[in-house]
Amino acid sequence: MQQLVPDEAHDRIDIHPIRLIDPLRWLWHGLCDMVSQPLISLFYGMCFWLMALILLAVFKSNPEYTLSAVSGFLLISPFLAMGLYDVSMHMERGEPPSMGSSLTCWESHIRSMSMLIMVMVVMELLWGRASLVVFAVFFNSAGMPTTATVLEAVFNPQNWEFIAAYICVGGFFAGLVFASMMVSIPMILDRDTDAVTACITSLRVFVDRTAVSVFWGALITLLVVLAMLPSAAGLLVVGPWLGFTSWHAYRAAVHVTPASAA
Repeated sequence: MQQLVPDEAHDRIDIHPIRLIDPLRWLWHGLCDMVSQPLISLFYGMCFWLMALILLAVFKSNPEYTLSAVSGFLLISPFLAMGLYDVSMHMERGEPPSMGSSLTCWESHIRSMSMLIMVMVVMELLWGRASLVVFAVFFNSAGMPTTATVLEAVFNPQNWEFIAAYICVGGFFAGLVFASMMVSIPMILDRDTDAVTACITSLRVFVDRTAVSVFWGALITLLVVLAMLPSAAGLLVVGPWLGFTSWHAYRAAVHVTPASAA
């Protein structure tokens, strides 16, 4: 068990040992939470599904605005996920969860959440800039692909060098975002921690428990990809399921002891 003392209050943050099998246990606990709260789960599932349908519609009609739509959804998703964490938190404490509490739980943490969203925006802007650089390097002489031919360019086997570079760049930034957000939002909700401390703790969990974190990220990716077929209808279930599960991932990996009790 590793201890961190990151802030002025000197709260002790313990990074717990987690095993490779634990993400499956988190999924089970998340499923139990979802089944026990069907109406709340359905509401959040509909929200995630609606977001996916809007994104698909934008991609089909105006592909040039797809990145902007993704950006907007990345800003909205933390607030949706925080509502699900609130439900799991109340159930864990033996308190009755409510829709009203889940929808307003972010209000008392607005400063930390705002800072976290700013960090996400910066990382996304860097991600987008890096992607443009990769496109410019490989297509500068032949001309940048248009919105009508971008998918053909991306998935053309003859452009394997571009594909490899694009995957490496995208994978790096996706991993950075995941590592920074893995436990930060539920930690803010649970302990009213500042955004910097929450992100640092999340990064430490990822670095110290890399194998489990990568496995957990792979499970999330697999479930989301499966949920997108057909017409993203699977997000009705997978969206709230992963939200509830992420709370249990945080509780298994991190424990904060207040300075007064340390």
